[in-house]
Amino acid sequence: MQSLSDSPSSTVPRPEAAPAAHHATSATSATPASHATGGAVRGSAAYRHIVLALFCSGFATFSLLYCVQPLLPAFAQEFHIGAASASLALSLSTGFLAVSILLAGMVSERFGRKELMFASLATAACCNLLAGIAPSWHLILVARALEGIALGGVPAVAMAYLAEEIDASGLGYAMGLYVGGNAFGGMVGRVAMSTLAESFGWRHAMLAIGALDLVLAVAFVMMLPASRNFVRNGTLRLRDHVGLWRRHLGHARLPLTFGIAALNMGIFATSYNYAGFRLMSPPFSLSATLTGLIFSAYIFGIVSSSWAGALADRYGRAPLVAAGIGTSCVGLFLTCTPWLTVVIAGIVLLTIGFFTTHSAASSWVGRLAGQGKGHAASLYLLAYYLGGSVLGSAGGWFWEHAGWNAVAAFMLLQVLTAAWLARCLGRQGRN
Repeated sequence: MQSLSDSPSSTVPRPEAAPAAHHATSATSATPASHATGGAVRGSAAYRHIVLALFCSGFATFSLLYCVQPLLPAFAQEFHIGAASASLALSLSTGFLAVSILLAGMVSERFGRKELMFASLATAACCNLLAGIAPSWHLILVARALEGIALGGVPAVAMAYLAEEIDASGLGYAMGLYVGGNAFGGMVGRVAMSTLAESFGWRHAMLAIGALDLVLAVAFVMMLPASRNFVRNGTLRLRDHVGLWRRHLGHARLPLTFGIAALNMGIFATSYNYAGFRLMSPPFSLSATLTGLIFSAYIFGIVSSSWAGALADRYGRAPLVAAGIGTSCVGLFLTCTPWLTVVIAGIVLLTIGFFTTHSAASSWVGRLAGQGKGHAASLYLLAYYLGGSVLGSAGGWFWEHAGWNAVAAFMLLQVLTAAWLARCLGRQGRN
């Protein structure tokens, strides 16, 4: 079991290391654990431990965050609220998560990456257990909001950890596998929740998800190696953090990735939030369990995220971001047809497009940021989750007033804007 503290060398303050610019060469010794910079090389034991541990953290994060998504129609019926109000069970979590991500980046500079991620996962799992026993709708929302705050300590810190501890030649693949863990967690959280909820009730289902992810939090902290390239820095003041954020916001290319993140997540959250309402309504009239199985489309996200990460390492990020956005656009049009199989195919393409775009764009952040990668990752994920929270809830208004075609038109506007941002980003460089 790895120590919960960072390595002793991390007590000497220095600036956060810039990403490695070199790749493995045949001149190195056979299967080195890392390059001179300390980044774990793909194929080494350290690389495998890091990827597996962060796969578990991604699984736990997204299964906790999105396990309520298939329950939105049940919440609307049981608590006598509309679709937009029911979506608050998810939107409050993602909204508070977005804000807490900024604070998490600051805290991790002082207390370390590994410790913060473990504390965040364990606390969030306990909040999900509380939501499962909360007696009223408003208390459920409070528990879900607290869960979002707790989960803020995982995504940005995990991205920063990977950028610091993985050699640049394998960063895209590692980031893709981490995003794949996100996808797998999101899929299992949704599918298991819908199945368990129909068999045992949604409260017991939420308790089961919370207990599982509490176990995964312990497995994560046991597997993850202590940081080698991170240095604790307790001397940073608020104005220093603000300065780093301003530096990234003034970057020529990073703000474009932030905009793409917000829109990409907005499209995905909107489609999955209200696809369940549509599929449970005429002409499809699917049961809750069958509707939940639609979220198995996430399996395509697991494959496409790792695939996109590896291709991004070889061909550059810009082509993969453009391909992901184009795939989402095709999927969006397919969801507007009256045929169930075509609608499902559209959801699959939306899923592939989302994870392809996210995998390529998120690995871009660490390469562009230089110093302050944790702060850059926090800004990316702030935009990402705010996009999902705000745009995902706004889609409920279109569903309630004009049905799915209006929701699709709302998403199309986001797709076109994301495509324009990707074009601007690609013009300024491909890697």
